[in-house]
Parts: sequence; structure tokens; C-alpha cells
Amino acid sequence: MDYAVLAIGVVWYAAFVVSTTVHEAAHGFAAKKFGDPTAYQHGLVTLDPLPHIRRSPFGMLVIPVLSFLFNGWMIGWASAPYDPSWAQNNRKKAALMSLAGPAGNLLLLFAAGIAVRIGMLLGYFHAPETVTFTGITSADSTGFANSAAVVISIFFSLNLILLAFNLIPVPPLDGSNVLLLFLSESSASRYERFLSQPGIGLFGLVVAWNLFNVVLPVIRSLALVILYPGLSYG
Repeated sequence: MDYAVLAIGVVWYAAFVVSTTVHEAAHGFAAKKFGDPTAYQHGLVTLDPLPHIRRSPFGMLVIPVLSFLFNGWMIGWASAPYDPSWAQNNRKKAALMSLAGPAGNLLLLFAAGIAVRIGMLLGYFHAPETVTFTGITSADSTGFANSAAVVISIFFSLNLILLAFNLIPVPPLDGSNVLLLFLSESSASRYERFLSQPGIGLFGLVVAWNLFNVVLPVIRSLALVILYPGLSYG
């Protein structure tokens, strides 16, 4: 057994569980604030990952492990329930509720970036020559600093992945509801009927997965420009 790979896998999974829990708890918290207590009543407005894992064991246990084994990074899913009638009667609030999940990932991404910059100010980290998922920043020494650099890099990379993927504007992803913020009631109603067609979610996932290879490099380049002003990574 390659213990280094196993250790990296454990860090990826810990980051995935934390990031996905924050994402779903943010959905539920926003829904409760906007008038839909469904997720709260199911005990999902919480940073305890166990209720989220129990609700979505396949998306939070099986898929992350498989994606790591085949791709070297993790992705998966969970879900927070909501009241469809509330969403239909409060379309703009429902759209904001959808965006709350990616906002949670953006917050974690920002926190990881701040940790990188603080590490650089303290002399522990420096900008790497090349960027990888586990090497967003590099340590100036071995031991704890190197381990911290890997953990922070994985949190940065994973939340960038989750943010980019979920904001792709196709169903069933969160980004598909952004249009509801700008559509009239009649147009929003037609759009919702389109989204509710059988098979549209599966088709959307296929489209999103193919678009992801285009979207992620663009968003990652932007994030790295903000993280390391004046440097360029291809």
C-alpha cells in the first residue's frame, strides 16, 4: 500500500466532507431565513456532517472515493430538502437559496487563500513554480509546514472545483436557478416547466461535466491571479 497516496486521500476526503457540509448547511440556513424551514426540520442546518452523510451516502461516500481513485481529486454531492411550493411562490428567494451553497464554498476558498497569504508573510510558504491540486502553495521547509501547505492547497482546490461546477448554469446544478433572479413571473414559470421535464437533470449533468473542463481552468487562473498578483500560471 502506498501510504503517501492513502494520506492524501484521507485529507481530500476530510476536505470534501467539510466543504460539502458547509455547502448544504448554507442552502438550508438561507432557506430557513427566507421562510422555508424544511431543511432545518430535517436537521440539516448543521455543520455536523453525519446527517448529511446519512441523507446522501452514495454522493458523500462512494463517489468521492471513486473520483479520487480515477482522477486524483474528489467530487461528490449531498442534498438539502426544500418545499417546492415555497420555491414556486418565492422564486427570487429560492434562487438566492440556491446560490447560498456556492457562497459557502467561496467563503472556504477565501479562507484558504488568506491562510496561504498569512503563511507567506510568516515565511512558511512561497508561490510554487507550477501549480497542482495539492500544490497551490509550497512550504519553505519540511515537516509541519509542508503538511499544512498540502492541506490548505487541497481545501483551496476542492472549494474551487465545487464552486466552479455548481455555478454552471444547467440543471440540476445551483447555477441553473440564477436566471430566476432576472426573469419575469411568466418567463420564470416557463423556465421551471422546462427544468421539470423528465431526464433534463441527467442531460444537464452530462453537459456540465463536458463544460467543466473549460470552466475550471478559467476560474482557477482568475483565482491564482488574485492569490499571487503579478505571477502567471498556464
